[in-house]
Amino acid sequence: MINNLFNNLPLFIMRIPVLLIALTIHEVSHGFIAYKLGDYTAKIMGRLSLNPLKHLDPFGAIMMLVVGFGWAKPVPVDVRNFKKPKRDMALSALAGPVSNILLGFIGVFIWMLTFNIRSDSTMVSALKMFLEIFFSLNIGLAVFNMIPIPPLDGSRIFLQFLPEKIYFGIMRYERYMIIVLFALIFMNVLPISWLMQRVIYGMVYVLSYLPFF
Repeated sequence: MINNLFNNLPLFIMRIPVLLIALTIHEVSHGFIAYKLGDYTAKIMGRLSLNPLKHLDPFGAIMMLVVGFGWAKPVPVDVRNFKKPKRDMALSALAGPVSNILLGFIGVFIWMLTFNIRSDSTMVSALKMFLEIFFSLNIGLAVFNMIPIPPLDGSRIFLQFLPEKIYFGIMRYERYMIIVLFALIFMNVLPISWLMQRVIYGMVYVLSYLPFF
């Protein structure tokens, strides 16, 4: 995989700005919704910034560059500032994947518009390639983070339906559960690529009903 990326250097280079956009919007969305729900922690710590360097997790970023899915540095959230801790934590967690789905949807929309461009120019080909990378990485980030394993966003969304004692008990050990997550990734057990394809196909299917497609 790594050799293939470096053999196709333009592809690798195009991934970098997309990665910075996807991760930054993802994390700022978490912090912004938490802020609106009463938790100012992210704002106080400067995490509502659009500066990508404030959000990058080195290993998570490398994973996105190499395999197409990964994570950023988690936005700090203090559940004690929420009026309804479980619900508001779920909403702030959901904001990140939703932001990437929206970005992916925009990318697919523009990509479909390029089919009407009749040109073999290098610029048009590069644009199509960039858009494919843009929606793939954003959807990959969204799908990966919806997995219900702590510390991913999906755990804060789906596990909220558990009794509070069990929910907060599980969250206490989320730093150890990341080991399980890594094991599942490297064993190639998680069907992330398959789910990404289903989401993309669904977006194309919905957009195909618009009158100008």
